[in-house]
Amino acid sequence: MKFRVSQKFPMFIHQATLNHRHLHLISFVRKLQTSRASVNGGSSSSQGNSFLVPGATVATILMLGALHARRLYDDKKVEDAREKGLEFEFHPDVKATFLQLLPLRSISRYWGLLTSVEIPVWLRPYVYRAWARAFHSNLEEAAMPLDEYATLRDFFVRSLKEGSRPIDPDPRCLVSPVDGIILRFGELKAAGAMIEQVKGFSYSVSSLLGANSLLPMITEENTHAESSELENTPKDQSNKSWWRVSLASPKVWDPVASSPMKGLFYCVIYLKPGDYHRIHSPIDWNVLVRRHFSGRLFPVNERATRTIRNLYVENERVVLEGQWQEGFMGIAAIGATNIGSIELFIEPELRTNRPRKKFFHSEPPEERIYESEGVGVMLKKGDEMAAFNMGSTVVLVFQAPVSRSPKNQGSSEFSFCIGKGDRIRVGEALGRWHDS
Repeated sequence: MKFRVSQKFPMFIHQATLNHRHLHLISFVRKLQTSRASVNGGSSSSQGNSFLVPGATVATILMLGALHARRLYDDKKVEDAREKGLEFEFHPDVKATFLQLLPLRSISRYWGLLTSVEIPVWLRPYVYRAWARAFHSNLEEAAMPLDEYATLRDFFVRSLKEGSRPIDPDPRCLVSPVDGIILRFGELKAAGAMIEQVKGFSYSVSSLLGANSLLPMITEENTHAESSELENTPKDQSNKSWWRVSLASPKVWDPVASSPMKGLFYCVIYLKPGDYHRIHSPIDWNVLVRRHFSGRLFPVNERATRTIRNLYVENERVVLEGQWQEGFMGIAAIGATNIGSIELFIEPELRTNRPRKKFFHSEPPEERIYESEGVGVMLKKGDEMAAFNMGSTVVLVFQAPVSRSPKNQGSSEFSFCIGKGDRIRVGEALGRWHDS
């Protein structure tokens, strides 16, 4: 006797699964429509909303594809140049001029809105794995399962599993605050304290950190008179002519005769889109001042650094300054296209890339002094300080022990233990010094 097995039951189960996913997609559509309506002030037609999802999906796919293709092209070009021992020189082009005409701040805000839309739970692992394949992210280090990151933004600023970034315990060691690639590093010796952006063009540290910076400059005998005049300049007067003062010599720090001589060093680290995006404290230090420069949002990739003048000075950035056991410490988190949002964990209420009615390069930065509220903000080596919503650049400027006397070659002296183009991770040593 033959029995006929009905296929209806498994079909019902399959149909129920499809219906369940269909409901998730409907919910996702409605959230996108609501987000769009909020951007447009709550007024959007139903006809416009009906095209939002496919339009947003296609735009996202095209953007990810373009970013991936561009990254592969740039990586190959840079790698070929390194193999040949070549270094690109500064050379402005038509694209750099065209970028100045684009509303990059508005584009970045819309990108931030898109990355803040909640993704259906079942779709999240596919989206994040696709991103990881495109930008070489290590998903094994993520602190939570992929389906627990509700939005792309949550995924970008994800924390890591405990122990993923061990911090070098050496007390005479300065560690990297981010994962990234070493672009430039060295000691600031020449007048003006200039950092080379690319071969053939440099920018001043005082312009990067601000006119009221605590930056200690390396002095010469003929600059003491100018330094005393600047120190006696009223603060209100300097604020009125911020753009003019930023081009002048900043305040000069005159060290105590009994203290060891200290040099001024810098290190520039570039974070790719697939890198870990949180910024950690490089050493035990006391944060005294925060400045927010509301500037442009140019890209900060290799091409941009060799075609856009004063790239890091032009772009929006958040600067933290303070003191550590060896003197000055300053960290500048540079924003970029689609990365206008810089989160500051020690000041969660700070908002970057806000809409503005007018734009002046000469307007002074928004400044907050933590010292007036007590003793500043104390951070330990390895503590989380901030986060980018994508990849960008961090510039570290700091004092460290340096021996200038031939008789004291065995005394404390700082030296970098990295090389240009090296990959580095949070907690790994940037440099060390040894006391005799």
